[in-house]
Amino acid sequence: MSLNPFRWCRAPLLVLGVSLLPGCGDLSPPIAETPPPPVTVSQPVVRQVVTHDDYEGHIAAAERVEVRARVRGHLTKVNFKAGQTVKEGDLLYEIDPRPYKASLDGAEAVVKAAEASLQLANAEYNREAGLAQQKATSQRELDVWQAKQAVAKAEVLKAKAGTEDAKLNFDFTKIYAPITGKISRTQVDVGNLVNAGGGDTLLTTLVSTEPMYVYFNVDERALIRYRRAYRKEVEQKDKPVSVKALQIPVYVALEGEEGYPHKGTIDFVDNQVNPGTGTFQVRGVLPSEPLVYEDGMRARVRIPVGAPYEAVLVTERAFGTDQGRKYVYVVNAQNAVERRDVVPGRLDGGLQVVQEGLRPGDWVIVNGIQRVRDGMTVQPKQVPMPGAK
Repeated sequence: MSLNPFRWCRAPLLVLGVSLLPGCGDLSPPIAETPPPPVTVSQPVVRQVVTHDDYEGHIAAAERVEVRARVRGHLTKVNFKAGQTVKEGDLLYEIDPRPYKASLDGAEAVVKAAEASLQLANAEYNREAGLAQQKATSQRELDVWQAKQAVAKAEVLKAKAGTEDAKLNFDFTKIYAPITGKISRTQVDVGNLVNAGGGDTLLTTLVSTEPMYVYFNVDERALIRYRRAYRKEVEQKDKPVSVKALQIPVYVALEGEEGYPHKGTIDFVDNQVNPGTGTFQVRGVLPSEPLVYEDGMRARVRIPVGAPYEAVLVTERAFGTDQGRKYVYVVNAQNAVERRDVVPGRLDGGLQVVQEGLRPGDWVIVNGIQRVRDGMTVQPKQVPMPGAK
């Protein structure tokens, strides 16, 4: 019987294949544990703060004048430059005075003629009065000259009134600054006819620069609170005290300014509340600062209320929100995350006041709160509180 060599060769291969199968599971790599996420933590800032109210307002000049021409004529001179500061009494415009000078000369001539007629009437009356005493003239003739004398006196008064009117018109050809302040550009150039339609042509505007006002609206409750808070500093507490006497401070910031660098005091509250908004218009007076304030500027206004107190503050980025409640994450000594529900207060110097829920020595997560949850372990990196000044 012959043997098949291939038949015997297959058996060792099968045994070899079976012996290799159990070793396949040992080749897979072990699963690595996820490291704790890195976070940045800071301790709260503790400092003295003052409760305050913030408002939106605008800057306004104490005086604002529209300069208009009172007489008709051609403009001959403009004696200022746009944006220039002028003083009260400075000559601004000149209108051609010749027609009004001629009218004034004519009015003065009429006065002289009336005075001459009065002089004649006085002389005739005196002569007739002397004749009447000698019985050389009738009472009727004396009465006639007495009436003529009265008419002549009235004509003199009328002529003088005409002279005053002509003189006023002549004086109005020169237009002077009524107040000291900053002047706008001219609305009418030299050579143009002003008051061509019989109205008062607007030539330019002039606003005062010292002092300056800031106007803003305050609700009734806040205004009562200010009066009570600052009344404690004023003597004669049992007597009415004006809001100006209370010296309530206001701090003002213009567009682009940090903080509230300008300080003034409240000197006026309107005499009635706006029924539509329930607010009073309030005015603060600011000391003059050349080249700082302009009429109509937008302003941010802050009024401090109450005594300073020690507060805990953190950056706004540390806060999270859950169903309307604010919270922060705190890292304990074991690097575990704890959620703290907090009650935030006002912003102060770029940081948020925390009224409840946080202690000064807590390490608050200020960067990476999106990667953590309550109870997990983190890798904290300690840094100063962002935004602290």
